[in-house]
Amino acid sequence: MPRFPNVSKHAHSVSARVYSNLEQRALAKNEAIYRLHVGDTYRDPVAAARAENQLSAEHPGLHKYAPVHGEPSLIEAFIAYVEARHDETLNPDLVQVMSGATAGLSVVCQVLLEPGDEVLLPSPFWPLSRGIIATKGAVPVQVPFYTRLDEPGFDAEAALESAVTDRTVALYVNTPNNPSGRVLPDATVDAMMRVATRHGLWVLCDEAYEEIYFDREPPDAVWKRRGIRDRAIAFHTLSKTYGFAGARVGFTHGPEGVMAAIRGMQTFHTYCAPRPMQFGAVGALQQGGTWVEESRSLYREAGYQAADALGVPRPEGGTFLFIDVSAQLGPGQEDCSAFLERCADAGVLLTPGRSCGADYPKWVRLCFTSVPPDQLAAALEKLKPLVGTSLA
Repeated sequence: MPRFPNVSKHAHSVSARVYSNLEQRALAKNEAIYRLHVGDTYRDPVAAARAENQLSAEHPGLHKYAPVHGEPSLIEAFIAYVEARHDETLNPDLVQVMSGATAGLSVVCQVLLEPGDEVLLPSPFWPLSRGIIATKGAVPVQVPFYTRLDEPGFDAEAALESAVTDRTVALYVNTPNNPSGRVLPDATVDAMMRVATRHGLWVLCDEAYEEIYFDREPPDAVWKRRGIRDRAIAFHTLSKTYGFAGARVGFTHGPEGVMAAIRGMQTFHTYCAPRPMQFGAVGALQQGGTWVEESRSLYREAGYQAADALGVPRPEGGTFLFIDVSAQLGPGQEDCSAFLERCADAGVLLTPGRSCGADYPKWVRLCFTSVPPDQLAAALEKLKPLVGTSLA
């Protein structure tokens, strides 16, 4: 019982310093530093989406509360996007505008999870997903997964099945994946869905990178599969696809039986997403198609450039490389801390792999879209001798 001056147990499982804490060290030794540890883009969104273009004269009551459900024009624009991208027609009553996918996942976990419940969390994963689950008093069960897809004999279904207990209530799926850059093959998704249906699990579908895929057809969304529509809850965000991270606008949709509860819970969390930026989001969805195509091409070039420079596999999608640096660690070093310090001394900030899963202490994450191409090239020149030097 957390009486004064204590806090709840699950509050200790998260930190405000999710990413690298080496910025001051880097600044002390370098005139310029390269922040490749934060998942963002150097590109500004289309003009129609930008904050400065949302005018009170055009939107009476611009700074008032938005409807909890979301601005009707934004829901309409999102449904049109889903029809064009996924060939699916959503019921507007089953779409909820959220303050980004972060708030969406948080609200849904509050609805679905009781303390002690377990969520299967294939790793490596988006760093915030683990903490969001944990703050509900639930248990994120980490299952090494995306980095094992090419291992001979790896059985995706068996890996997840072995982690299921009588407290398991949900499976989290993210493709294209942050941070591995993998796009899940259909056969792997089939295996995951067999586990979910066999054990009556909710399927939490993270669609943050649905438009960022390279040299392939657009990947099919997991939530579209007919066999799981009654249990799939999807999270979309404009942060990655449209360069709109600071606006905090996203969407959650799912089956009728749960969306009313999600909307009710949303009321008591953030109430509504920022109203001015909801109108900006309409502009992004309606006028950002060419921008998205341009970004996909630019991100592909950046991702391939970074992978080739560092001698690691090219990403299939997303905005990250996930790199095993165990060969760059000295004897007795159990995690990547010393390597991250060397990178910071060179002016480059990366994310420790442990943020993306307990099984990855000797890995690092690099975002290749967070800085413009010339800065990325400069950062890669600083990283190449560090990644290419084996200390093992």
